[in-house]
Amino acid sequence: MPTPLLAVDEAGLIQEVNAAAEQLLVLSRAALAGVSVHDAIGYELNPTAVETPLVAYGEELVLPGGRGQRADVLIAPWPERAGWSIIALHAQSSAASIARRSRHGSGTLTAAGAAAMLAHEIKNPLSGIRGAAQLLESGLNDEAQALTRLIRDEVDRIAALIDRMEGFTDTRPLETSAQNIHAILGHARSVATTGLPGNVKVQERYDPSLPHVLVHRDSLVQVLINLIKNAAEALGPHGGEIVLTSAYRHGVGTVTERGGQRRSLPIEVCVIDDGPGAPADLAEHLFDPFITSKPTGRGLGLALVHKLIADQGGIVEYAREGRPERTVFRILLPRAPRAAEGVAE
Repeated sequence: MPTPLLAVDEAGLIQEVNAAAEQLLVLSRAALAGVSVHDAIGYELNPTAVETPLVAYGEELVLPGGRGQRADVLIAPWPERAGWSIIALHAQSSAASIARRSRHGSGTLTAAGAAAMLAHEIKNPLSGIRGAAQLLESGLNDEAQALTRLIRDEVDRIAALIDRMEGFTDTRPLETSAQNIHAILGHARSVATTGLPGNVKVQERYDPSLPHVLVHRDSLVQVLINLIKNAAEALGPHGGEIVLTSAYRHGVGTVTERGGQRRSLPIEVCVIDDGPGAPADLAEHLFDPFITSKPTGRGLGLALVHKLIADQGGIVEYAREGRPERTVFRILLPRAPRAAEGVAE
């Protein structure tokens, strides 16, 4: 069955699981045998559930490794075994991802229109201002030259901001291909961690058996670099730990806009940090343009991350998970067709 199932004995210990449960919990049947329900999914099993069927909707579960998961929990007695029960878990991550994706989509399109207009109306005059300042500089004294350099520096800063905004105006579909996700993660880590202080540690926890992903390599590298650098900034001057993870998530997917067909997104990549996370009032709007908690931020980095992942047919989510809580940016990506894996770059 595609639904994760746990067979629990009269003592509340797991004795059997199906393949879907192994994939959800990222543990084998042998590793789960004898583990309590609470330790496996963070759910306190009601003793009355072994006699009467129970449904608990929207439970916040804590899976092994401190991963958070909202799910409907269905518990029913197992007639053939006295005192035993069957627990079925219906994860809600797909629905939540679809809703979040729809909510942020309109904001991204609005930013695209604004970026196109600003780039056209502002960037050309900026070139003229910078050129004029450079011409004036040669005939001025040192004090006046400092002012012209200030003009050039500010023009360059504004031009760089517009360059970032122009990323929203490109609506061409990305050309995706089969890629090794761990090669991409390794490259992004090498670039993003250059120059990080010694008190920031980066750990890798990968599933080496993952199949290839169907992505646009350069765009995904850009996304991961952005998220890793954001995580390092969130840790602050005292430093901390950043963890990069990969996993296969059975049953996770979204509905395509064309035809309403379901598209599987089983490849999960997470960037996790020990920082305090986003303020509660901004958490639901992190991927909207011009939303930021940084004093000097411009609120375009995560909006561009959302656009680049969406352009590849994937989903990016923000959450606070685990005990103690940590910040998690989760990316869900499509698997490459098996026929394409042999020719992956």
